[in-house]
Amino acid sequence: MFTSDDRIRIKDNLNTIKDRIATAAKRSGQNVEDIMLVAVSKNFPVDAIEVAIEEKIMNFGENRVQELIQKYDILSERCKWHLIGSLQTNKVKYIIDKVHMIHSLDRLKLAEEIQKRAESCNRVIDCLIQVNVSGENTKAGISPDEVYEFAKAVSQYPNIKVKGLMTIAPYTEHPENVRYVFKQLKNISVDIDQENIDNIDMRYLSMGMSHDFEIAIEEGANIVRIGSSIFGERKYG
Repeated sequence: MFTSDDRIRIKDNLNTIKDRIATAAKRSGQNVEDIMLVAVSKNFPVDAIEVAIEEKIMNFGENRVQELIQKYDILSERCKWHLIGSLQTNKVKYIIDKVHMIHSLDRLKLAEEIQKRAESCNRVIDCLIQVNVSGENTKAGISPDEVYEFAKAVSQYPNIKVKGLMTIAPYTEHPENVRYVFKQLKNISVDIDQENIDNIDMRYLSMGMSHDFEIAIEEGANIVRIGSSIFGERKYG
């Protein structure tokens, strides 16, 4: 049950997160206005999202297509929806007219399906290429060595606009230990940007979550995906 205490807690958490983002942005030489906070709302109720909307948060991330659809049907276009989890090709048709951005483009079959579905509804879909910088078997994404060729291939799809890169760093109690992940993604982004590939724009680096977003911002992140530090611990089942 969502309570008035939950409302207060979320508002307080958001104020704290905004301050931490601003401080990290200052350290990195970025303008805080250029850093997008995507509130990861998976497993949290619509009531919690509505509190965040009241606090001027407009971007929300969902991992599962079904949950995104359910929340979209209630909140519709009061906010922008980001698909941040692994996306199956057979689920693309359900979200193609609903998402603001797909963060997890990692294979050509998925690109082909996004292109087909986007063309059918006359949309151009902003996507980020997911890169598995750490090389963990449990992480999705393409290897750093494949990003350039993959970007060139995806650039041929007129209804997909690649807007940058995304990665998920290994979880660690010491975020400094994963700084190398964010630094490497930034370097890949710079290298691709210098190639001036048509239809490929390295505007965004989506990296950093609740436990490591400040390190990510210091290394150039301008999209951070934060859930539990805003909404609290998730309740599963």
